[in-house]
Amino acid sequence: MAQRRTPLGDRARYWFDSTLSRGASALVGWLVFLCLTFVVPASAVMVWTDPNAPKPLGARLVAVWRLTGETLRLGGATGTPVRVLLSVLLALVALLYVSTLVGLITTAFTERLTDLRRGRSTVLEEGHAVVLGWSEQVFTVVGELVAANANQRRGAVVVLADRDKTAMEEELLSRLGPFGTTRLICRSGPTTDPAVLALTNPAAAGSIVVLPHDEPDADAEVVRTLLALGAAFPRGGTAGPVVVAAVRHDRFRQAASLAAGPNGIVLEADTVTAGLIVQAARRPGLSLIHRELLDFAGDEFYLTTEPAWVGRPFGDTLLAYTTSSVVGLMRDGVPLLGPPAHTPIGARDRLIVISRDDDTASPKDCSEAVEKQAMASGRTAVTGPERVLLLGWNRRAPLMVDHFRRRVRSGSVVDVVADGAEAPVRQALDTGDGWDARLAVRLHRGDVMCLETLRRLDIASYDSVIVLGRDPTPGQPPEEPDNRTLATLLLLRHVEEETGRELPVVTELIDDRNRALAPINPGADVIISGKLIGLLMAQISQNRHLAAVFEELFAGEGPAIHLRPATDYVLPHHETSFATLVAAARERGECAIGYRDHRDVSRGPAYGLRINPPKTERRRWATGDEVVVIGRD
Repeated sequence: MAQRRTPLGDRARYWFDSTLSRGASALVGWLVFLCLTFVVPASAVMVWTDPNAPKPLGARLVAVWRLTGETLRLGGATGTPVRVLLSVLLALVALLYVSTLVGLITTAFTERLTDLRRGRSTVLEEGHAVVLGWSEQVFTVVGELVAANANQRRGAVVVLADRDKTAMEEELLSRLGPFGTTRLICRSGPTTDPAVLALTNPAAAGSIVVLPHDEPDADAEVVRTLLALGAAFPRGGTAGPVVVAAVRHDRFRQAASLAAGPNGIVLEADTVTAGLIVQAARRPGLSLIHRELLDFAGDEFYLTTEPAWVGRPFGDTLLAYTTSSVVGLMRDGVPLLGPPAHTPIGARDRLIVISRDDDTASPKDCSEAVEKQAMASGRTAVTGPERVLLLGWNRRAPLMVDHFRRRVRSGSVVDVVADGAEAPVRQALDTGDGWDARLAVRLHRGDVMCLETLRRLDIASYDSVIVLGRDPTPGQPPEEPDNRTLATLLLLRHVEEETGRELPVVTELIDDRNRALAPINPGADVIISGKLIGLLMAQISQNRHLAAVFEELFAGEGPAIHLRPATDYVLPHHETSFATLVAAARERGECAIGYRDHRDVSRGPAYGLRINPPKTERRRWATGDEVVVIGRD
C-alpha cells in the first residue's frame, strides 16, 4: 500500500511550529529574520528611487544601512566595523532598557487595575449603607436601599461578598436596573475578615446589613461576621451605624445579638416567616398588605412628633392627618399599636404613622368629612374552629404548627401531608403540651406531588391550604424546592377544576421570579420568605425604632393587621368618605389604614388593595369590600 505524501505546505508549517517550540531564542531569531527580510529590501527601494541619492554603489549601500538602522532603532552609524558593532550594541542596550521599563510600568498598571477589578480599595463614602454577604436577599435589600435614597441628592450602597466584583455589579444591574442617584460600590473578599471589612469603611456608614447565605452554616457565618465587625472598628454606646442581621434558628439569636452590640438588631428569619404564613392562612390577602407596608415604593411606617398633641387623647389624632394614617404611639422605645382612644399623649411620645414619606405627615384636620349617619353598627361574626391543610414539610413547619396552637379556637384541626423522606415530622408534632386540647394535628403519609394523594383528601372542606417546599440541601439545585412547590400548585389547580371550588391557598416560594410561574389565582397569598426578610431588614436599617413596631405587629398575639367587612363600618351601597370608616373603626378601638375593593381583587399589581388613602376620598362601599385595620381579635 503506497504511503500518502504529506503536502509541502503542511511540512513547512510543521517545521515552523517546531522551531517556535524551541523557546525564546528561536522566536527572537524569527523576528530578526522577518524584520530584515522586509526592512532591507524596502530600504533599498527607497534609496534607489530617491533622485538625490548618491551615485556610487558603496554610498548607496551605506544609505541603505542607515535607513535600516533608523527603522530598527539600531543607530545606523557608519565607519569601521568596530564602530558599526558598537552602535548596534548600544541600540540593543537602549532597546532592552526601554522594553524593561515599559514592561515594569505595564505590570504595575495591570496589577493596580486587577486590584480595582477585584474590589480591594477602601471606600471613602460617609453615611452609606453596607450590605455584607450574598444571597437571594441581596437583590431585595439593595433595591430597597436604592428606593430609600430616591429622594436624596446622593447616596451610596456598598456590597461586600466573597465573589468577583464585576460579576456582582453585572448581576445587580441586570436584576435591579439603573440605580438613579445612588452609587453602587462592590468589594470582594470574605466578610469574616476584619481587614477586608475595613474596605467598606464601616465606622462611617449609616447602616450595616448582614445577610445569611444559603448554606447550612449560615447562622454561624453571621455570628462570625458580626464579631469581625467588632474587630474592624470599635463600637460603644449608641453611637455608630445601625447593624441589622438575620439568623434562621433561635439558638443563634442570643449569640448574634451579643456580637452585634448595642446598636445591633437581630431578626429570627424562620420565626418571622412562619408567623406571616400563619397570619396569611387565617386572614387571606394579608401578605399583600405586609408587602405594601414593607416596600419603600409605597407607604411605610414613620415616627413623627407634634407638640400640639401633648396631653390630648390618642383618638383625636386619627382624623388629624388627611394623607397619613396614625396607628399608635412610641413610648420610651415601646410601641403601643392601636391604644385606646382615650390614651393621653405624653411629652416624649412619638406618633407611629403610615405615610408616603417622612416629610408628608403634616397635620390637617379632616373630621368634617365624617358622616355619622353613614356609619354602621354591625360587628364581625366570631369565627369558629379552623381546618388547615399543610402540604409539605420544612424547618419552618413546626413553628407554624406552634403559631396555630397559640391562636386558633378550640376544636381546630391542622392536617399535615408529608412523605417518609421529609424531616421527622411525628417527633416535631408530638409536643405533648397543653395546647393539644385546642388544636388537633394529624399526620398523613403521602407524596404531595401525586394527584391521587390530593384526591384522597377532602380539600374543599379546609379553610386554607398551605403549600411548603422542602429545605434546600447541599449539592441540590437552588430551584429544586420551588420546582416541587410549583408542581403541587399545578395539581391543586386541577383539583379546583374537579371540585368547582376556589381554594384559599398560601404558597411559600424561595425565588421571587417564580411568582409569575405559580399556577394560582391572581392576588393569592404568596410568601417569598427571603424577600420578606430582606424588606424588613431594609426598613429597620433606615429606622432602627421600627424593629419593635414590626415585632409587635407580626407577633400575632397582640394588635395585628386585619381585613374586616366594610359593611361592619359603613352602610352598604352608601357613598361616603374614608374618614367615615376611620371614625367608625375608632369607635371599635381600631385604626383603619386602607381598604380592598372586591371588584379589583383579580387585577394586579395591587389586586384591589389601597393603603393609606386620603381621608377625603369618597366611594360607594359594596358588600364584598374589606377594610384594613390594626386592632385585636
